[in-house]
Amino acid sequence: MGVKADIGWVRPDEDGGKRHVYVERHGGKWRFFHRTKRRGRDIAWEAVVEVPLVDWLELMDALERGYVRRRYQMEDILAVKKIIRETFPEHVFET
Repeated sequence: MGVKADIGWVRPDEDGGKRHVYVERHGGKWRFFHRTKRRGRDIAWEAVVEVPLVDWLELMDALERGYVRRRYQMEDILAVKKIIRETFPEHVFET
């Protein structure tokens, strides 16, 4: 899959501020980046080493919405679900 659109969202961070999250798929792997401000010359995207469950679930939701619009394939959604199951075995998906 090539890059069809940016996948990104804003979520609250641990300090009560905002965290901008951006995800791209490159070489079959999902890469997550974040930053604290939306714009600015000195604000660069930082790679996320340990991706929290909330970001994986947000990515899966974005893929599911994009699947309805034919932007992403079911294989993408299933691959992310597999990663979530392997990384967070305590998380249970709704059927």
